[in-house]
Amino acid sequence: MNYQDIRYDVSDRILTLTLNRPDRLNAWTLQMRTEMLDALARANADDDIGVIVVTGAGRAFCAGMELEREEGNIFGYDTPQGDTLNINEIRDSGGELSLALYRSKKPVIAAINGAAVGVGITMTLPMDFRIAAEGAKIGFVFSQRGIVPEACSSWFLPRLVGMQAAMEWVLSGEIFSAEEGLEKGLFRNLEPKDKVLEAAYALARKLMHKTSPVSLALARQMLWRNPNFDHPMHAHAVDSRLMYITSERQDGRDGFKAFLEKREPVFTARVSESVPDQFDFWPEPPLR
Repeated sequence: MNYQDIRYDVSDRILTLTLNRPDRLNAWTLQMRTEMLDALARANADDDIGVIVVTGAGRAFCAGMELEREEGNIFGYDTPQGDTLNINEIRDSGGELSLALYRSKKPVIAAINGAAVGVGITMTLPMDFRIAAEGAKIGFVFSQRGIVPEACSSWFLPRLVGMQAAMEWVLSGEIFSAEEGLEKGLFRNLEPKDKVLEAAYALARKLMHKTSPVSLALARQMLWRNPNFDHPMHAHAVDSRLMYITSERQDGRDGFKAFLEKREPVFTARVSESVPDQFDFWPEPPLR
């Protein structure tokens, strides 16, 4: 795919995905959705990519949905003339991205270099870390636009910051500062605007240093998915199976051998071959 609304750059095993509509403050488009989904699928299949960093071009991260359309529904809920829209088949574009991020086989870091509003902030919630610029303006502004939160944010946000903070931000729709977001646990840390990307790269290198890519992929999924089980026995079942697989068939064999021999391990398992898209203990429900 030839990307128009994003940039795709790989260096030192770090993929940087840049929302690239700086003249529109990187406002979200359906084209950007399509390109991001393609980029994430491409990254999952590329064993030369260890971590993904998402940032914005120019002075903002993402100002939300692009509202200036010549015609039709601003969210793309259009049908050919004469067709009937099946409301059960509607897909929220931000939610499509959130689910793709949730399924990612690589850790994802949001380098929020400026304002992040609407889908500009909800898209970051399934990412594993959020580093924001000092003083950046953040907003879950949906109630002030007469709509509801999207991008699966009603699932992710309370898990990240607790119900009380999520309720206040979403129900009021008010803009708040990155400093408040840090205080409530939305952000890992804040940096000066010109240092945000550098901090994200430093964290990416930390995640990749001395670690097995397969271990990262599996552990990331375990931390996102296992807390949703209704009993720890389910997590025990997952832990047991994956511990066996990684220790007997994958990188764990050399990991422990290297420790005993006081040398660096040699991790050879490939994410593209060793981490399936679906595990039977994490069944994905159909869209209803």
